Amino acid sequence: MWWHLSRKEFEKGQGEGNKNAMKRFVKSGKIPGILGYFDKMAVAWCSVAPREDYASLNRSRVLKPIDDQQVWSMVCFFIAKQFRGQGTLLQLINGAVHFVKSNGGNIIEAYPTVPRGKEMPPVSSFMGIPRVFQKAGFKICAQPSPSKVIMRKYL
Repeated sequence: MWWHLSRKEFEKGQGEGNKNAMKRFVKSGKIPGILGYFDKMAVAWCSVAPREDYASLNRSRVLKPIDDQQVWSMVCFFIAKQFRGQGTLLQLINGAVHFVKSNGGNIIEAYPTVPRGKEMPPVSSFMGIPRVFQKAGFKICAQPSPSKVIMRKYL
C-alpha cells in the first residue's frame, strides 16, 4: 500500500491497518500487481498499474513525471529469498510488460535504484536495479538523483 497512500496514511496503518487496506483494495476488483509462481507457490510480486493509481509516486519530487505521456508504472518488487539471483526479477519484469500490453498500455516505466557498492540491502532494491531493466529492453530516460533513474519501454 506504500505507493497508493500518503506517507501519513501508510504510517498510521502500519501492520494490520495496511494489510486490511490491501484486502479492501483487492476485494474492490482492482488489480494491485502480478505474482510470479514456482510449482504453484507464489514466490515473487510486482506492483504495476497506471501511474495515476499511485498517489505517493505522483507527489514525489524526485520521481515526478518527465512528460505528459500516459504510462504504467512498476514501483515495487518482492522476490522470496531462495529465488533471488536466479533471473526471477527479469522474468517478473517481462511478465509485467506482458500484463501492461494486454491491458492496453503503450509505455511502461520503472524507477530502479543505482547500486553504489558491491551489494545493496533488500530495502534499497525493492524497485529493482537498472541493468536488469536494460536486459528487458528498457532505456534510461532521466536520472533525477544520483541513486535513481527513470526507465521506459515502449510497447
